[in-house]
Formats: sequence, C-alpha cells, structure tokens
Amino acid sequence: MEESLVDENADAAAEPAAPAEAGGDGRTDHPDTRPSPLPVRTIALGTAGSLLILLSAFGAAGVLVHDPVLGHGPLSWIRYGHGQMLATGLLYLGFGLVVWAWVRLGRHVLAGRVGSRPVLVAAACWMAPLVISPPVFTRDVFSYIAQGSLPLFGQDPYAVGPIVLGLPEVVQNVHPFWQTTPAPYGPMFILLAKGVAWVGGTNMILGVVLMRLVLMIGLGLLLWALPGLVRHLGGHLPTTLWLAVAGPMTVVHLVGGPHNDLLMVGFLAAGTLCVLERKHVLGIVLVTLGAAVKATAAIALPFLVWVWAGHLKSTFWKNFARALAAAVGTFVATFAVATLLAGVNLGWFKALQAPTMIVNWLSIPTAVGEFLHAVVDIFFTTNKSWFVNTTRVIGGLIFFTIGIRQWWLSRAGGSDAVRRMSFVLFAVAVLSPATLPWYLTWGFVIAAALPWQRRQLAILVSAAVFLVLTYSPAGEDLLYNWAFIAGAVAVSILAGISLLRPDPLRLFSDHEELVSVRVPPTAKV
Repeated sequence: MEESLVDENADAAAEPAAPAEAGGDGRTDHPDTRPSPLPVRTIALGTAGSLLILLSAFGAAGVLVHDPVLGHGPLSWIRYGHGQMLATGLLYLGFGLVVWAWVRLGRHVLAGRVGSRPVLVAAACWMAPLVISPPVFTRDVFSYIAQGSLPLFGQDPYAVGPIVLGLPEVVQNVHPFWQTTPAPYGPMFILLAKGVAWVGGTNMILGVVLMRLVLMIGLGLLLWALPGLVRHLGGHLPTTLWLAVAGPMTVVHLVGGPHNDLLMVGFLAAGTLCVLERKHVLGIVLVTLGAAVKATAAIALPFLVWVWAGHLKSTFWKNFARALAAAVGTFVATFAVATLLAGVNLGWFKALQAPTMIVNWLSIPTAVGEFLHAVVDIFFTTNKSWFVNTTRVIGGLIFFTIGIRQWWLSRAGGSDAVRRMSFVLFAVAVLSPATLPWYLTWGFVIAAALPWQRRQLAILVSAAVFLVLTYSPAGEDLLYNWAFIAGAVAVSILAGISLLRPDPLRLFSDHEELVSVRVPPTAKV
C-alpha cells in the first residue's frame, strides 16, 4: 500500500498543478467545467475496499436467514463461527480502505488538484459494488420490503407490523424490533415499497437490489441540486460533492444500507433549490414528496415560505400571507394525491411514535437521561425510563425553542433561510427522542453546500467515520460496547487528522505529499 501512495503522488507530480477552483473565501460562481487529473490509484483503493465489503458482506452483513446462494453450498462456512469472524474482519478492512481513499481524495480536492468530475467518478466506483451487496450496517431494507408487502395483501401498514404476513421468506428477515411495529414512513414511500414488493415478490435478493435502485432516485436528485445549492450558498462544488456524495455516510450507509433517507434528502435538496430559483410551486411539491417519505422533511417548509415571500414585491406581511397560503395549498394537494395513490390513510401520524421506542445515546436528551440515571442509581434504585422520558420532553422543548427562533430569524428569506433550515434539521436529528446515525444526513446534505474551514472538514470526517461504526455490519447497535466505541473514536479521530496531516502515524517513509499545494490557514474551501 505504501508503494501505491507514493506512486500516485509521483504521477500527480508529473502533471501541472491544477488551478484552485475557489477564491480565498471559498465561493464558486459556476459549476466545475475544466478538465482535471483523475486520481486513479485513490479511486482504485476505494473500489478495492468496496469490493471487499461486497464479498465479506455475504457472511458478515445483513444476510438472509435462509440464503439460497450460500446457505447450503461449499461457501456456507462464511456465515457461521470463525468464518463469520473472518468475514467481519475483512468487511472492516474494506471499510477502512474506503475511508482511506475518501480522505486521500479530500486532500486532492482541498489542494485544488482534482475537480468535481473525478469526485463523481470516485463515488460511482465506490457505490457500484454495494448496489448488489447484502445490506451493510443495517437490516432496515427488509423492513421496507415487508411494509410494502402489507398493502398488497390487504393490510394497513400503519396499523399492523409485518408479523401478520403469511410470508416467512419475508418476515423472518425483518429485525425483531420491526416485526410487530407499524411503518413510520409516509405514503410516498409506502407506494414505492409496494411497487418493489410487487415486482420482487418473496425474492429478497431481488427486492434488496430493486429497493436500492428506487432509493437512488434520491441520489440523482441530489446530484442535480448540489451545483445550484453551492451557487446560492457560497460553497465549493468539489468539496460539497466530496462531502455529500463520496463520503461514507452516503456510500456505505445510504446506498450500502440502504436507507430511505437517501430518497428524502434528494427531494429536500431538489425542492430547496427550486424555491431558491423562484420555481416555488415545484419546490414545495418536491419537499412535500420528501415529507411523504419521512416526516422530517416537513420542517423545511416554513423556512422555504420565507424564501418564497422574499421573492414577492408587496409589503412584508402581504408577501408572507401570499407565500404561506400558496405553500399550504400546494402541500395539502400534493400530500393528498400521494396518500390516495398509495391507498393508505392518515394512520401514519400515529405510527410516527414507533422510533421513540429506540433508546441510544446518540440522542442528546436520551444520553443525558441515561447519564443522570446512572449517577442517581449509585445511591438509590430508580427507574431509568422516568429519567429518559423527562429529558426527552426537555429536549423537545429546547428543539421547539431553537426551531421557532431560527425560523423567525430567517424572515429575510434567501440563502440565510436555507442555512438556518439546515441547522434546524441537524438539531431535530440530535434532539429527537431517538437518533440513528443516518439521521445526521438530513441537514448535512444542505449544509455541505456552505463554505467550510479546513479544520471543520476534519471534524466532519471524524464524525462520518464514527457514525458508520456505531452499528455492526449485521445492523446491531454497538453504542454500549464501550471497548469497541473507544476503538471507533480513535479510528475516527485518526481519519480526521489525516485530512490535515498526511500519514500522521508515520507508517511510510514518504511523510509529505509530493505535490502539496499551500493553502492559507484561514482560507475557506
């Protein structure tokens, strides 16, 4: 691997240094159109890691209970005992290679050596093997397929869980938590999941691949929207694409998972751009469709009302009233059509309570409640649920206060409203009763289009790596395995430092990149 690193730097040194694509303030006024060198070895490194994840996932990831491919064949040993342990180790090795390649690609981007197109090529190469992989770091996709199967058999997905299906090939692969739990997803997603279940039937391998392809509609919308969002929000397009598209949260969690958050954030990003571009009705329709996948996207709508009002030419309150009335009408009509097409009712709103049964310390209120309980329990025997429920209520009040304040401060509209919207989407992810790692993508895909300091990017790298590692390759929570979490924190910090300082552990003889480009320490990228 040392030879690969040195060779790539040597090859890059043979090329003339690419001019920086952003000014000193990190802004880009046009999409990246110039040719730039392709970091072949970095892309190959990440692709090798992704292929390793694919191969080892058949033993270590979210495999089928009864696997028709490996279940009884000569390779079935990879699913059990030492074979599964070997597969798990190889999967983590593959993930490490993907992260290594992503960090190296980030150094190329920040040095101005590569532009947007090489980043997209890298992301495509790293995602491609995972399209046909068993689900990694989650089993949610099996729940999606089961929830789509429920209406096909005359069941209400908002009233019953997959356990009522007489389809053992489907139900047995759903995580036990979700087997008896109604779907917490909107009518748009139920409609799409029903289509996947209708085409795939009980063939879960086909169903997983089809579900990934459907969810990648969101990736297409995201790719379409990000250049425009960068133009409005003042970021640097290659950096934005490196963060939001090529990063492990997208490649491994949203695509490799997969998670329907990918579809939601795609609608959210595209709708936000449309409103900024004065295509107001279309923008509200798209964001409403995102909310009809996961309710969280609806948080963006009040902020986009301010953007719409800012484009009107009357008095402040008349502009607000007109924009609000039009947005509410558009939302109601769009949501009603999605609900009718899906053939479901409004029982979804009651089913939204299901995720609150998840308890982990990624939710700040839950973490505070657990900590307080642990301290008090040293002296008195107490009920943990009382502490957690109390701090969750307090967390909800704090979020409500933050949300209202940020919404009112957004009343001038424009890019400032979108920036504040991304902050509130982040706040809801960490202050909600339950937080899962991929929830952090809700506001992040919008915030990625903002200008970022280099050290802030290093923090984002560490966070992205850690959030993948919080769950096992098979989709089990590791947040209370403290020895593992300590190792995950160390690896994540190392990844972030590596963005700023190549080879911080001095594992190779060549400690400096041969074609490093000096960037002022205060420059934004």
